[in-house]
Amino acid sequence: MDFRTLKQFLTLADTLHFGRASEVCHISPPTLSRAIKSLEESLGVMLFERDNRQVSLTREGKRFQSYVREALSQWEAINHALISDSQELKGELSVYCSVTASYSFLYDILHNFRQQYPLVEIKLHTGDPDQAIGHVLSGAEDIAIAAHPDKLPANLAFRKIAVSPLVFIAPKTGFDIPASDEEWSQTPMILSEQGIARKRVNKWFVRKEIKPRIYAQVAGNEAIVSMVSLGFGIGVVPKIVLDNSPLASRIHILKVSDSLKAYDVGICAQEKKLKNPVLRALWEQINISGE
Repeated sequence: MDFRTLKQFLTLADTLHFGRASEVCHISPPTLSRAIKSLEESLGVMLFERDNRQVSLTREGKRFQSYVREALSQWEAINHALISDSQELKGELSVYCSVTASYSFLYDILHNFRQQYPLVEIKLHTGDPDQAIGHVLSGAEDIAIAAHPDKLPANLAFRKIAVSPLVFIAPKTGFDIPASDEEWSQTPMILSEQGIARKRVNKWFVRKEIKPRIYAQVAGNEAIVSMVSLGFGIGVVPKIVLDNSPLASRIHILKVSDSLKAYDVGICAQEKKLKNPVLRALWEQINISGE
């Protein structure tokens, strides 16, 4: 057994879903399945009951889950202590953000840190911004660039670095602001599958008493911009996404009444992980630069 396999087991034990767990672990479902099978063979017990519909922990799996949490916690504690005792800061730091966030913020966040701590290995993963906080809470990532949720989890630290309006966008030609509620109901909408933007636009439609016509639900704001630029409908994205998009010239922003609440963009990490000297050094540097 190694710590990577233990983290994979813990992710699956928390999600009870091979697809979601493999995505968090950045591996394919078959690779995760083989890792779990190998772990079960080395232990000589079944850790999961699985069929075509669901995954659940066995009694032995629940006991092993408690052990793994404690083992990983102790390993992080001793690892942090050893790093603190060394004269030069070194270690590994995993960062998650969207492609847009990597363009907009990552250089400013990591440039000085990288120069000051060249022995720290940075691992960057990009993906759907709506999954950023989940990756941090699950322990799959140390830190993420994310939008501040309406309700921040109690064990999550968040530092605001920017504000971005949330805007309605349409193709340059062919779509104007719907003149009435009836026209809004007939207008094809391209929206995020989930996340903060989807929740806020849903509330907007409820306030307007409009039943929207959902043309497409997609993962990732960049995909919304692409579909809007092709003329498929009206979308909702953070303005910062549009500002960094190569398709911005094919889009225009609709100035609707009762605008959506803006995004607070920032970095987030688990409170307990801020004891890690590597993560703390980055966090404190961002605090200084953000003042």
